[in-house]
Amino acid sequence: MAEPLRLGLAGLGTVGAGVAALLRANGELLAERAGRPLVVSAVSARDRRRARGVDLAGLRWYDDALALAADPEVDVVVELIGGADGVALKLCRAALAAGKPVVTANKALLAMHGAELAALAEQHGVTIGFEAAVAGGIPIVQCLREGLAGNRLSRVYGILNGTCNYILSSMRESGRSFAAVLAEAQALGYAEADPSFDVDGVDTAHKLALLAALAFGCPPDCAAIQVEGIRHVSALDIAFASEMGYRIKLLGVARLTEYGLEQRVHPAMVRIGTPISQVEGVFNAVVAEGDQIGTMLFSGRGAGAGPTASAVAADLADLAAGRAGATFGRPVKRLRALPAAPMLRHRGAYYVRLMVVDRPGVLADVAACMRDHEVSIEALIQRARNPHEPVPIVLTTHEVSEAEMTEALAQIGALESVLEPPRMIRIESL
Repeated sequence: MAEPLRLGLAGLGTVGAGVAALLRANGELLAERAGRPLVVSAVSARDRRRARGVDLAGLRWYDDALALAADPEVDVVVELIGGADGVALKLCRAALAAGKPVVTANKALLAMHGAELAALAEQHGVTIGFEAAVAGGIPIVQCLREGLAGNRLSRVYGILNGTCNYILSSMRESGRSFAAVLAEAQALGYAEADPSFDVDGVDTAHKLALLAALAFGCPPDCAAIQVEGIRHVSALDIAFASEMGYRIKLLGVARLTEYGLEQRVHPAMVRIGTPISQVEGVFNAVVAEGDQIGTMLFSGRGAGAGPTASAVAADLADLAAGRAGATFGRPVKRLRALPAAPMLRHRGAYYVRLMVVDRPGVLADVAACMRDHEVSIEALIQRARNPHEPVPIVLTTHEVSEAEMTEALAQIGALESVLEPPRMIRIESL
């Protein structure tokens, strides 16, 4: 068997320790599949005393992660530190400049600096593996880069954040508020102490930028993504959605339109019975639509030590076997920037919830605002009178432009009888 592929492991948190454990548990299997052993020869982490549940005895330990890039006995740098800048970025630049491939789970880093790092990798004859950066253990990067290479893709979308999917699933099942379920998710370890990246849609946007780059041959461009999180989704909205035959999911969607590449992250209502509506809890799902294969759905665990380590191991096996190709599926010089489709050009159906004063004429005023902006109402729910308390009016629309919908809601929100800003959720046709 060929000489071992020697790994420098930067970061020994949940994922880093998971990678070390997987290599010990399934090392022989990986060696058979890759044609050579994969061995950790050096590590870097801030705290040497922390118990990590894996034996690290005999490994060289660097306090400075950058030393891994200069170590002559490290063939591949595995970056699991995290963060879009700082040490992670410096380490990747140094490793690539030294002619060493990089394997990373760092979606923020690649979403912000992916084109630069891919160019540096090509300049020095190496590549970047990032299967673990999108959708955990689902092999979606390899699928888009290789398995669907013969397809023109028109749309890629999915549930890309397990924390948000868990929160929305639990809110529906229990009827509890966003705040209550978020606190539970934090207690269970599904959400961070500061959950902003997850619940505000930033994590999903980073992953969507990478999926779009692979699917459409463009540089990752987070600035072009319309991002909206789930904080405003209430238990009332989820109950109405169920009543109307929908589930609410946080989706990342990238699709080609006549105006350019549309990239958006937001809560969406999807019909019960569609495959993606059945993806619950901390699971992720990605759907790709191609001219040759039609629609394909990939689902699985999107986070955690085991699934993420599995994805890291897949990239390492490809490197060991000499199967690695261009970072984003084509040379950087052939990545082409696509015009960003304005969100106001988006067309679709919408769910709207209003909290109003219960008095005659309110519904007529709302309907007039819709009429003024050519918004056609498809269905409407108006609850029975509840004296002295606000009552909800819920409606769904036929397909309309985002611009017309936004203008109509602004006019409705200014009505004296409407007691809080209208809540709008896009309805996805999947």
